[in-house]
Amino acid sequence: MSFENQPDFASQVADLNRYGQALNSCESVDEVVSLTLEAVSLLFDFPYASFVVVGNGHPEVADSTNPHFEPGDEVTDVVTQAIESGETVRRTGAEAGVVEDSDVTATLAVPASIVDEVMVVLVTRATSIDEIGAEHAEPLEILASHAATAISNIRSREQLERARQDLETRKEMVELYDRLLRHDLGNDLQVISGFTDFVADSVDGDTLDYVERIKHAADDAADLIERVGDIVSTLEEADEPEPKPLRRELEETVTTVDTQFDELTVEFDPADFEYQVYGGDLLDSVFTNILSNAAIHNDDPVTVSIYVEQPNAETIVVGFADDGSGVPEAVRDEIFEMGQKGPESEGTGLGLGFVRALTESYGGTVEVRESEAGGADFRVVLERA
Repeated sequence: MSFENQPDFASQVADLNRYGQALNSCESVDEVVSLTLEAVSLLFDFPYASFVVVGNGHPEVADSTNPHFEPGDEVTDVVTQAIESGETVRRTGAEAGVVEDSDVTATLAVPASIVDEVMVVLVTRATSIDEIGAEHAEPLEILASHAATAISNIRSREQLERARQDLETRKEMVELYDRLLRHDLGNDLQVISGFTDFVADSVDGDTLDYVERIKHAADDAADLIERVGDIVSTLEEADEPEPKPLRRELEETVTTVDTQFDELTVEFDPADFEYQVYGGDLLDSVFTNILSNAAIHNDDPVTVSIYVEQPNAETIVVGFADDGSGVPEAVRDEIFEMGQKGPESEGTGLGLGFVRALTESYGGTVEVRESEAGGADFRVVLERA
């Protein structure tokens, strides 16, 4: 006899709905497990019940009324079969027990999934019947579904809370860096700029040229600090990235970098970059950091070729391919983490982290691969406007 044909069908449905509502009010997985086992004990005449939780593809016993199981135990093969098939599994006779000479005569393993991923398996074991029929299997499947939904909701809330806390931590770190940059480094740059003005009046020739370059670099750094600070101060009120003329952004970048690095040659045809892309006020800093990276991290003269690709109608790739020493494959992902750098690098490890953070804030991505010349090929993907 099926679940729906039972004389007490309406009563069982009402009981299951009440437990379903209670499960959805649980604040923790432990509460869900405890309440579900309570429901099995009160609504079904089975001496043994186990609740298996599946997390990251790994199932383990969360709790059980069976003395052969404890929380954290590995699962039996009936549970594994239920997870792999995604369907209820029945065992009878000698196969139903966990140990030899067991009094268990029938076992039922009921999986419950959320978006095709099994999250919960309820296992019941009987000692007085030869098989657990549909009149028990169907309501157990409903109860397992309630439990899986409750656990899924709890995990989602926990993930959101972790994300919120992570954002709060990141915001605090950004504010700290902003204060340090504006105050400490900003003051130092003012000192450098002031002394270069003094020295410039006392020298000429190549020395004067070097002094002017120092002043130019100090002024650019101070300007960047101020711009970053302004963006941090208005971050919560910032609008979406706006259309930017890619050609103009790159032309200004190349001009700036050319004045700073004698050993760097940039191959760049402005006419190839007549595109509008989405970006913010610091889009040029993305390009500046990549070009500067090529000059700083190569001992010999290096040439960077800037190119553009159109992978689809929505995005373009701005590539920076150089003929330098390249980036080892083992660290190509790591170098975009804040504070990470290559094994031979003497830098701070912040430049490329800054590049990725900015690019992603504009809806793009950045990666590095080996160039045709054996050096590094940084590829910045931007959304077209």
